[in-house]
Amino acid sequence: MSRLSQKQPSICTAVPLTDPDVSQKLALLRQVLTSCFGPWGRLKQVHNNVGGAIMTTSTSSVLLKAIQVSHPLLKLLVASILNHTSRFGDGGLFAGILSLCLLENALRLGVDQAVAVGVYNRLLGLCDAYLVRDDCGCKIRVDFSSTQTLLTLAHGLLASKPACALTPAEVKHVALQVTRAFLLTVPCGTRGRDRLGAAVVVPVEGQPPWASAALGGLLVDMPESLHPADLELQGSTLIRLALFSVSLAGDLPEAGDGPLELHGETCLEEAVLEQLLRLADQLVSDGVQLLACQKVVHPVLQHYLRVRGVIVVERLGLAIMEPLVQMTDAQPLATFQAPVPGVSYGQLGGLSLHQCGSRAMLHLLPAGEPATCTLVLCHRNQTALAELKVSCERAGQVLRLMLKEPFALLGGGCTETHLAAFVRHESSSDVTEAVRELGCSRHDYMRVVGAFCHSLESVARALGQDGGVTLTDLCHAHCWGIPAAPPADVPWVELVRSCGCGLMSGHSGLEWNLIGTEYPSFSPALNLGTESLPCVLDSFFAKANALHVAVESANLILDLKYVIQDRN
Repeated sequence: MSRLSQKQPSICTAVPLTDPDVSQKLALLRQVLTSCFGPWGRLKQVHNNVGGAIMTTSTSSVLLKAIQVSHPLLKLLVASILNHTSRFGDGGLFAGILSLCLLENALRLGVDQAVAVGVYNRLLGLCDAYLVRDDCGCKIRVDFSSTQTLLTLAHGLLASKPACALTPAEVKHVALQVTRAFLLTVPCGTRGRDRLGAAVVVPVEGQPPWASAALGGLLVDMPESLHPADLELQGSTLIRLALFSVSLAGDLPEAGDGPLELHGETCLEEAVLEQLLRLADQLVSDGVQLLACQKVVHPVLQHYLRVRGVIVVERLGLAIMEPLVQMTDAQPLATFQAPVPGVSYGQLGGLSLHQCGSRAMLHLLPAGEPATCTLVLCHRNQTALAELKVSCERAGQVLRLMLKEPFALLGGGCTETHLAAFVRHESSSDVTEAVRELGCSRHDYMRVVGAFCHSLESVARALGQDGGVTLTDLCHAHCWGIPAAPPADVPWVELVRSCGCGLMSGHSGLEWNLIGTEYPSFSPALNLGTESLPCVLDSFFAKANALHVAVESANLILDLKYVIQDRN
C-alpha cells in the first residue's frame, strides 16, 4: 500500500487565454501553419529523439497527426481541423490560420470576449449569405461538359504541396490522371442506383511521376505461382470469381459458423483441410476460374486449385474488398464450412499483366462498365511518394464533393481579400442594426469587424512566403503579389502581372492598396469583362466549411472561462 500514490487534485485554470504561455503556444502554432501555406510553403520534418521514421510534409492532416500538443485549447483546435480535413479533404491550413488569427486579433483589441464572439457569428452569417448568392464575385459555376475546371482544381491541390517534389510538367500529368480516375468512378448509367465508384491508389516507388496512370479495374499483387502464359489460357470470355473474406489457411478461429464433423481418431487439422478440399471441388465443378481471398489461403488448397486451372489470389486486404465487390457483384463469403450459393459468384471481364517498373501486378478487368478504377502513383523516393499519395487522395475527395456543390471559389488569396472587402463594406452600412442586436458600442463593433477582415487578409498574405508584398485592388478586391523590396521609383502597375487566381491581369485602370493597411470601404465589382477561367481554384464545399470551422473554433475558445485538467 505504501507504493500507491495519492490521488492528485485537478488543476483549474481561469480565463486561460490570459496566460502568456497559452498565447505563446497559439502564436507558435500559427507560425507553423502559416509557413506551410501555399505552393511556396516551407516543409516540416517530424521525428522523435529515440529513432524511428522521419516524416517530411506541409499537409495539415499529416502534420497535425504527427505532432503532439499538450494544452487543451490546442487539442481542441487541432481536433476540429483534423475532423474537417477527414470529411472534406482540403482547407485544413486555411481553417487553422484563420482561427488563430481571429483569436489573436480579438485578444489584441481588448474588447469583451462575448462581444467578439457575437460579432464574429454575425459576420460568418454575412459571408454565408453572400457565398450562396448568384452574384457572388468570388464564386464560379462548374461546367461538367468540360474537364477544365476539374483539372484546375486538381492542379491547384498538387501544386500547393512542395513535398510532392514535382516539376510543373509532372504536376499537370498527375493532375490529369487524378481527374481521369475521378471520371472513371462516375457511373455512365444509373442502373437503378446513383452510387459513385471507388478509386484505389497503388503507390510504386522508384519510378518517375510520368509513369503514374489511371486504369479501369483493379490491380492486385501478382501471385508468385502465376505466369503470363496462364493468363492467356483464360481467353476472352467472362471469368467467374469466388470471393472470401474469411481466412482459408485452415485456422479454426477463422473457420466461421458451421459444423465440423470428426470421425474416430481423425486429426483436427486434417479434418479442416478435408473441408477446404471439398470446397475446392465445388468451386471447380461450378466453373470458378479465380478464387480471391482477403486473407491467407492454405498452400495445399492453392496447389489443388492451381492444377485444376483455378487462379488463386490471396492477401487482398480489407481496403480492396469493397471496390472488388462493387466491380464484380460478388458476395464475400464468411465461411468455408457451407456450400457456396450460386448467387455469391461474381464476374470479371478478363485478366492481364500490368508492369510497374520491376513490380508485376495482376490487372482485374471489369465486366461491362462498373465505376471502379486504380490510380497508380509513381515517384522516385518514399518521402515524396507518401506526400503525393495523400495529396492525390485529398484531390479525389475534393472532386467528388463537386457533385454535391457544382461551384468553385477563386484561389490564390482572391476569395479571402474579396470577402474581407465585402464584409467591411456591408458592415459599415448596417452598424445601427448590428449594435442594437448585439448590445455593444459602435466603436467596439467596428473594431471587431476590422479584426475579422484583417484575419481574412492575413490568410491571403500568408501565401507570399518569400517576403513579397501583397496588394489588393480597390475595384474587384482580388489579391496581387509583387516581389520583395520593389524599387521605389517603379509604379506598382509595372510590377503586377496577374492576380492570385489568374483571372485578372494588371492594367493602369486599377488602384491598389497594401493588404493589412486601411483603405476606403467599397463594394467589390463583379468580373464581367473576362470570359477566361481562373488558373487557381479552391473547392467551394471544403472552403465554406473551413470558414465555419475557423470561426466556430475561435468562438468556442473565446467563450472558455475555465479549463479543468485531471492530473491522475
